[in-house]
Amino acid sequence: MLSYKRRTLVLSLLALGACGFQPAYGPTGPAANLQGSIEVDAPNTRDGFNLVRRLEERLGQPQAAVYALSYTLTTSEDDIGITPAQTITRYNVLGAIDYSVREVGTGTVVHSGQVDTFTSYSATGNTVSTQTAKRAAYARLMIILADQITNRLIATSGTWAK
Repeated sequence: MLSYKRRTLVLSLLALGACGFQPAYGPTGPAANLQGSIEVDAPNTRDGFNLVRRLEERLGQPQAAVYALSYTLTTSEDDIGITPAQTITRYNVLGAIDYSVREVGTGTVVHSGQVDTFTSYSATGNTVSTQTAKRAAYARLMIILADQITNRLIATSGTWAK
């Protein structure tokens, strides 16, 4: 049984190599030069701060930024849980970001896109717990949106990153 597992592993690795697979952050990977090369616009809200913090966690602090990432963030809430007494017990928090990456030297936009998602929170506790849940939901939303942006940057970096 062990030899079967080893054989499967070796064949799987050979198949990946044959199809042109290479790690995104590998020495010759398309995203090898992204770490520390993208400066994100400064935040001016709590949500923006959470977004930028997560982007910098994933992409690294800009050392000598080659690219600048600007974004427009929109959020909204929908009531999704309503009791027969018309009390709202759950909210969906929706977020969308339009972003663009431009070269610092020339200002040329090299990549742009839009991401959106949602999260939710419960409003069944007292005022303090509801406010805490709301704040945590918005923080989660920014993490999810930042991860989506990062994944798109990594996936497309082969066409625009130097």
